[in-house]
Amino acid sequence: MRAELNLRPLAIALAVAMALAAATVIVVAVSLPAYAAEATPPVLVPVSERTWMDTSLGADRRAELALKAMTQQEKLSWVKGWFGSDFGDKKRNPAALPFSAGYIPGTPRLGLPALFETDAGLGVATQATKTPRERTSLPSGLATTATWDRKVAYNGGAMIGTEARASGFNVMLAGGVNLLREPRNGRNFEYAGEDPLLAATMVAQQVKGIQSNHVIATMKHFAVNDQETGRFILDSRIGDADNRMSDLLAFQLVLEQSDPGSVMCAYNRLNGAYACESDYLLNQVLKKDWGYKGYVMSDWGAVHSTVAAANNGLDQESAWEFDKSAYFGAALEEAVANGHVPQARLDNMVFRILRAMFDKGVVDHPVAEGGAIDFAAHGVVSRTDAEESMVLLKNTGGLLPLKAGAKKIVVIGAHADVGVLAGGGSSLVYPVGGSAVTGIGPATWPGPVVFHPSSPLKAIQARAPGASVVYHDGVDAAAAARAAADADVVLVFAQQWVGESVDAVSLSLPDNQDALIAAVAKANPKTVVVLETGGPVLMPWLGQSAAVLQAWYAGTSGGEAIARVLFGEVNPSGRLPATFPVSASQLPRPVLDGDPKDESKRFDVNYHEGAAVGYKWFDLKGLKPLFPFGHGLSYTQFAYSGLAASQKDGKLQLRFKVTNTGALKGKDVPQLYVAPQGVKWEAPKRLAGWDKVELAPGETKEVSVSVDPRLLAMFDSRSKTWRIAKGGYKVLLAHDAADTGAASITVQLPQRVLDVAGKAGK
Repeated sequence: MRAELNLRPLAIALAVAMALAAATVIVVAVSLPAYAAEATPPVLVPVSERTWMDTSLGADRRAELALKAMTQQEKLSWVKGWFGSDFGDKKRNPAALPFSAGYIPGTPRLGLPALFETDAGLGVATQATKTPRERTSLPSGLATTATWDRKVAYNGGAMIGTEARASGFNVMLAGGVNLLREPRNGRNFEYAGEDPLLAATMVAQQVKGIQSNHVIATMKHFAVNDQETGRFILDSRIGDADNRMSDLLAFQLVLEQSDPGSVMCAYNRLNGAYACESDYLLNQVLKKDWGYKGYVMSDWGAVHSTVAAANNGLDQESAWEFDKSAYFGAALEEAVANGHVPQARLDNMVFRILRAMFDKGVVDHPVAEGGAIDFAAHGVVSRTDAEESMVLLKNTGGLLPLKAGAKKIVVIGAHADVGVLAGGGSSLVYPVGGSAVTGIGPATWPGPVVFHPSSPLKAIQARAPGASVVYHDGVDAAAAARAAADADVVLVFAQQWVGESVDAVSLSLPDNQDALIAAVAKANPKTVVVLETGGPVLMPWLGQSAAVLQAWYAGTSGGEAIARVLFGEVNPSGRLPATFPVSASQLPRPVLDGDPKDESKRFDVNYHEGAAVGYKWFDLKGLKPLFPFGHGLSYTQFAYSGLAASQKDGKLQLRFKVTNTGALKGKDVPQLYVAPQGVKWEAPKRLAGWDKVELAPGETKEVSVSVDPRLLAMFDSRSKTWRIAKGGYKVLLAHDAADTGAASITVQLPQRVLDVAGKAGK
C-alpha cells in the first residue's frame, strides 16, 4: 500500500511538522456525525431493537438488517476513509487514532463501531510521526515465505493481529501477495516470492492468523503491482490466461484458503485501466468469477474517479486526503442522486463492508487502545520465524556451524555490533527502545532507515566466551581485511536497504560491499557472509567465500536468531522463495522499466514472460541461476524414497518417504514439481506441493501431498475454464527447482475441464 509516496515526501514532512507544532493550536476542522446532513436526525435505535446484533444470524442477514436501518448519509459515511495524520492543509479526523493508516467512522446509533486501520504485514506500523508506536516486528514477508512452514506463518499473523487489537485497530492492511516478477522491486521484502502456490499458501496462513483476533485482514495489491518505479502511472500489460495462471492465481488461492475481509486494489493500471476502477479486475474476476463477498478498498491515493470507480467495483475510498478529490464524498452522493451510480450499487458497497465486519467479529468484539502486549513472548515468535527463514546458501568444508575453540572471531559490517536492518515504507514497525542506528538514509518517508536493536555481535560474543570477538565497521575494505587476516573465522555482514516507492538501483550490493567481501575473503578463506537484503542480490565474491547465510530482514529478534543458526543451536531449514540470478542479463527485463527521476512519464511494462515467472523463466530459457528457487542447505543430509501416485476425487495424490541420513536433527523441505509430457505449458514444470518435516538422525517419515488440479491445467480465457490435457505427467521429487537427481515417476491423467473457480468439474 501507501502513498506517503515518492511524489509527496515533502508534503508528509510538512504534515509531521504541523502535527508537532499544533500543541498550541486548536484545530477547528472536525468530522460531523454521519447524520448531520439529514433534515431530521435519526434517533438512537435501542439495543433491544438492533436485530442485526443477533449473533445466531449469519453475516449476510445481519448486514442486510443493519443496512436497512441506515439513512443515506450513514451509508455514504462508510465508503470514505480518512488518514490518521494531517496531510498538507487537510486535517485528520479527530476520531482517528493518531498517526495510523486510516479511519472510517462508524454508526454509533446502530451500535456499529468505526474501522481503525493499521499498516502492515510485519506488525503494527506507525505513519508520519516522530513518536511512533513501538511494537514487535516479524521478519520480512519474503523471509516468512522462506520458512516454507505454514504454522510459522500462521503464528506470526496471530501475533501481529494480537498487537493490532491491543493497539486499538480492527483492520490490518496485511496480506501482500504480489509475485516477485521484478527482483529489484523495493517492496519484494513485504511479499511472498515468485511462485503462486507457495506465495498464496504462506500469505493465507498469515491472514488466518491475523483474523483469528477478530481483525479484518487485507489482501493486496490487486493486481500485477510488481515494481515501485512509476507505480502510480505504469500500465502492466499481460494477457488474461497468463495472468490467471500467475499473479491472479496467487490472489485466488489466498481468497479460497483464508477469506480475507477486504481486498486492496493497486496503484497501477492493468491493460489500460486503473486497478481501482477496473471492471475486469474488481467486478468480473474478483466478485463474479471468484465469488468474493468482502469489500474492496483503494490503496492510498489510488482513486481517480467517482462514477467509474464505484460502478466498476471499488467499495471504499481509503484516506481520501491522498486523492486529488474526495471522490466518494459529495461527488458520490450527487452521482447516486442523479442515477450515474445506482442506489443499489451504493447499498452493495456498504453491505460488503458490514458483512466483513460481522463475519470477522469486528462488531461483536470491539477494540480499544491500551491492551497488554507480551513483548517477550512475541519476540520469541519473531525469532522463531527468523530462524526458520534463514537459508544456508553455501557451506564449504562444513565451516558452519561454528565450532568451539575459536580464539579470534572478527565480525565486520552492516552495523552488526548493534542491530539488524529493516525495510522502509508503510510496513516499517518501529522497535521497542528505538532504532539501534540513527541518521542514516532518507530523513522523510520511506525512511528513516531503522535497525532493530538485536545485536548479532553481542549474541555471538555470548556463544564464544573463550574467544576474542571483535567488530570492524567495514567502511575501509583494506583495514577490514587486515583485521580479518589472523582470525579463526570471519563473519561479514552485508546489507541492502530498499523500501516502498524505492526500487533497488541494481542487484549488486550497495556502498562497495562487494569489494569489501572480496578483500576480506582474499585475506582469510574462512569467511562467512551473512546477507541482510530485501531480495535476491548478485554475488561476484561467491567463489572466494567459504559460506553464505541469507538472513533477509530478520525482525525484532534477528541478531539472536542469526547467532543461533551460526552456532548450530538451530539447524538452518529455510529454502529460497525466489531465484537468485547470476546477472541482470538473465532477467526478462534486464533494465528496469520507467524513469525513477520523472514520475510523470507514463509507460508500459510488458510482461512478455507471461506466467513463466522466476524459476519457470529460467527453465524455459535454459538458464542456470546463481541459486535456484527452493535451494537451501542443512547441517545434516536427507534422502528421498518411495515416490508413488494415486488419483482420488479428481485430484492427484502423491506420497513419499524422507530420511535424515546425517548425524544431526534437522528439518527438510521436499518439493514436488510436475512436468507435462507432450503438453505445452508456459514453462517445463510447476511447483505442485511440498511439506516441511523435522527428523532426528536416522529417522524416516512418510509425506502425503494433494495437488490442486489447476496446477496441472492451462486456463482458457474464451470459455473461462481450466483444462487438463490427457497424457503423461512427470512428477519430480526434488530438493529445489534445479534438482534433477531425485526420484521421479510418470502418471497418466485423463482429460478434464474445471470451471473458473477450479472447483466444479464438467
